[in-house]
Amino acid sequence: MNEIVLMSDPKVAAIPVAECGERLVDVRRDGGSLLVDTRKQDPADAFAHLREGVLERLLTAQAMLPPGLRLLFVEGYRPPSLQREYFEEYAGRLRDIHTQWSDEQIHAAASRYVSPPDIAPHSAGAAVDLTLADAGGRELDLGTRMNADPEESNGACYTHAVNISENARANRKLLGAVLTAAGLVNYPTEWWHWSFGDRYWALITKEAAARYGPKELSPSR
Repeated sequence: MNEIVLMSDPKVAAIPVAECGERLVDVRRDGGSLLVDTRKQDPADAFAHLREGVLERLLTAQAMLPPGLRLLFVEGYRPPSLQREYFEEYAGRLRDIHTQWSDEQIHAAASRYVSPPDIAPHSAGAAVDLTLADAGGRELDLGTRMNADPEESNGACYTHAVNISENARANRKLLGAVLTAAGLVNYPTEWWHWSFGDRYWALITKEAAARYGPKELSPSR
């Protein structure tokens, strides 16, 4: 297995951002090509937004799925303030469990599950949490629930975990194949997290700069 580069790695933060100015769009705008789950819905409907280029690539990926299968979109854009709240909450949980760990160890471990706020792909509208579903919207088995942390899942949340069933492994392989073909990259500690255009994507694809940086959702959108 290849070594995993965490979001907290200085190499990620060192990637410059050449903001392209692409707008955030509602993934539901086209009349429902994507199945959209509401478990992460917020009052502003921020969760349903992505940069235009990311949405285009998701639709490309969905078109490559076998008949009867769909992408199930769960969360896209996440305001920077909410990202910070998530990160600090999880870091606090780890601090309670691992009282002997240094701040640096806590920061790195927390980044397995929640991206540090200053480089978070979700806050750039560049990342999506998603899974596979059948035509009726029922989720397929991908080994863990979405957003299962490493402690809860005994590491099964890692994309290439071995402690999952053959069926779950096959479903992860299919999800990965279509999303990779469409140009997205996976964060390997979370099978459900894929992104395009952010700093992590730029590092993995050896691009000189990210296309998207942190962004606030305009009320007028």
